[in-house]
Amino acid sequence: MVFHYIPPRKRPDGAARIASRPGILLLNLGTPDDTGYRSVRRYLSEFLSDRRVIEGSPVLWQPILQGIVLTVRPGKSGKAYERIWDKARNESPLRGYTRSQSEALAQRFAAEDVPVTWAMRYGKPSVAVGLKELMEHGCDRILVMPLYPQYSATTTATANDQLFRVLMKVRNQPAIRTLPAFPDHPAYIDALAASIQDGVAHLPTPPQMIVVSFHGLPQEYVDKGDSYQADCIRTMEALRAKLGMTAETLVLTFQSRFGPTKWLEPYTAPFVEALPEKGVKNIAVITPGFMADCIETLDEIGNEVRDEFLAKGGETFTLIPCLNDSPACIDLLEQLARQELSGWL
Repeated sequence: MVFHYIPPRKRPDGAARIASRPGILLLNLGTPDDTGYRSVRRYLSEFLSDRRVIEGSPVLWQPILQGIVLTVRPGKSGKAYERIWDKARNESPLRGYTRSQSEALAQRFAAEDVPVTWAMRYGKPSVAVGLKELMEHGCDRILVMPLYPQYSATTTATANDQLFRVLMKVRNQPAIRTLPAFPDHPAYIDALAASIQDGVAHLPTPPQMIVVSFHGLPQEYVDKGDSYQADCIRTMEALRAKLGMTAETLVLTFQSRFGPTKWLEPYTAPFVEALPEKGVKNIAVITPGFMADCIETLDEIGNEVRDEFLAKGGETFTLIPCLNDSPACIDLLEQLARQELSGWL
């Protein structure tokens, strides 16, 4: 048998091809560039025009969206963003934490020369920008990691949709792997359990109940086959088992209802507001469907729901932070990445 040496392929300009290697792209939801009306309106228009998010006919929905919704909602949302905005960096917490996650994960893979970057499904930096950055670093194999522990067509699927839309315009496509949901992955459950224990350890009064609030979803989407609710239940069951808690002390709810249709129940806000009347006046809330704190966690729960709970007679409301860029979060991301990069490293 005779073996032949095959020299590296040349680029059109004659230069040697960059050595191939894998890369990692973290994908999160997105954020406006600032809190101004135009920026928030542009972000909401892109987000709420996604057919994965709003499945109704665009013929009916777009006039409503471009009319009353995008006339009124950007101002209201802009004020909410202002309350949680990182003014030192002039960015939303979601953008800052996602960047930090990417930078910390890159350190974990530095010795293996695996580049890591990040992008947003809506807004900047775009998926196209993230892919281009990795490809320019010689990555011909890319692991894309949508940062959604529980699968939904409205989150994981639309992130993957955008990824492949971008790839449709790429002549020399890299090989792609996408991270599956991880609702009861041991490292994820361990990180959540530790964050709850740390969050309540130093409270003067232990919480009577811990409310676990996931982002909501229209009931119709689940009825059509979306596995999101089942994934949330998987997370809850694993977390209860890890902490040794019951369904009465670690309670599942769903937040962020939008529009007149029925969403997954129980709804977080009315559930929490009714607790003081039942004698439950000391609670903690955790939002494990989000890998990084954002407007839905910091303002919707940390401000709006908290204020209503206290106004109804509640005494102690503790918001447990998301995993953000904690060591436990980076451990989780590294473990998931190494699992999915099997055979590429």
